[in-house]
Amino acid sequence: MSAKTRSIRFPFETRELDNGLKVILQPDRSSPVVAVHVMYHVGSRNEQPGRTGFAHLFEHLLFQGSEHVGEAEHFRLVQEAGGTLNGSTWFDRTNYYETVPSHQLDLALWLESDRMGWFLSSITQEKLDNQRDVVKNERRQSYENRPYGLATETVLSHAFPEGHPYRHPTIGYMEDLDRATLDDVKNFFTEWYAPSNAVLVLCGDFDTEEAMRRVERYFGDVPARPVPSRVAAAGQGIGGFGPVRIEDSVSVPRIYAMHHAPSFRSEDYEAASVVASVLAGGRSSRLYDELVYERQVAADVHAYVWPLEEVGMLWMVATGRPGVDAELLQSELDRTVGRLSDEPASEEEVAGARRRARRQLLLQLESVGGRANALAHAAVLRGEPAYLNDAFDRYGGVETDTVRRLVANILEPGGRTVVHVSPKQAGSARGPSGGDSP
Repeated sequence: MSAKTRSIRFPFETRELDNGLKVILQPDRSSPVVAVHVMYHVGSRNEQPGRTGFAHLFEHLLFQGSEHVGEAEHFRLVQEAGGTLNGSTWFDRTNYYETVPSHQLDLALWLESDRMGWFLSSITQEKLDNQRDVVKNERRQSYENRPYGLATETVLSHAFPEGHPYRHPTIGYMEDLDRATLDDVKNFFTEWYAPSNAVLVLCGDFDTEEAMRRVERYFGDVPARPVPSRVAAAGQGIGGFGPVRIEDSVSVPRIYAMHHAPSFRSEDYEAASVVASVLAGGRSSRLYDELVYERQVAADVHAYVWPLEEVGMLWMVATGRPGVDAELLQSELDRTVGRLSDEPASEEEVAGARRRARRQLLLQLESVGGRANALAHAAVLRGEPAYLNDAFDRYGGVETDTVRRLVANILEPGGRTVVHVSPKQAGSARGPSGGDSP
């Protein structure tokens, strides 16, 4: 029996320019700020073999100036105007965003339109070399030299077959970053950074018609370009793999278990998120209660679903207590997960998981920046910005029987990939070992 739902509604309008740019306008006059969010439908999954990390490298380059904006001027201009800004790259998309005082809307629109339409002439070998070094250093700091830093990419490399677009990490590999050329950069921009491959979201303090006139002024002259046809991912992936063992400079073990799950576009996506919350969504959840409190083998445990366009991934991550090895931690996690078959999630457990999921959604949507991001994701990855207004009810309508069905379908040991990260032994090298060949 589903929980009683209470709808939330954010009014918005969608428009489209002649060059194909999709525009979403969500006015909110409660505070004198406006979020400007541009999301391109391109990410690491669109990279070619031997060119991994290119989408993320390109994101860095777009903050190095465009035809009418000097190097590093984007940050300076927005921050001096009292705003904040950033960008990010993921598997399926790359986004750039500013939140500025509402009277600075023109500045944000001008900056984003200049790099969408007039970026090519600003690219130089010096900028490419500089940002390549920045990204390589980021990889060292966040992956190679960071405790547990290689675990996620190790899971991906074993959970998906050779050539699968979700097999490599967004940041890419060092040797591929070294291969990037100036022509690669120009071709990537020409192929993917077309108006028709982007969504522009405005959320905040503006008049809709006046804001649309400004959008037309700044983006209307950006030349239209075709984008490459998309090749669907070759299957969901592979499972039944592991454990792959990594020795690292850590004091306690950590295990990563990833199960293939419904994608963000699936009708079962919200139910999969509720499954993750039943497992480890709070201190009363199954894994937290049994591994952290009752058996005291874990210091913490988390479960979550990545909202990807073509595949889904349900992750469970548990960090052991001192003196507990990865094998014991894994066996205790398996025991708790296995009990979900014999003792299915109760109505009370599912109701609590639904409430937590809806609370998380509301926290995301309370700011104009979070709302703009949610609208962009729904428009780009699902093709339906109205999902923003449906998601609250969709989470509230997740049935207990659906959760139990997904537990049986998703949490099969044969559908998962496991990585153990353990304290490094004296004289051993850092890196993955063990497990069967992928």
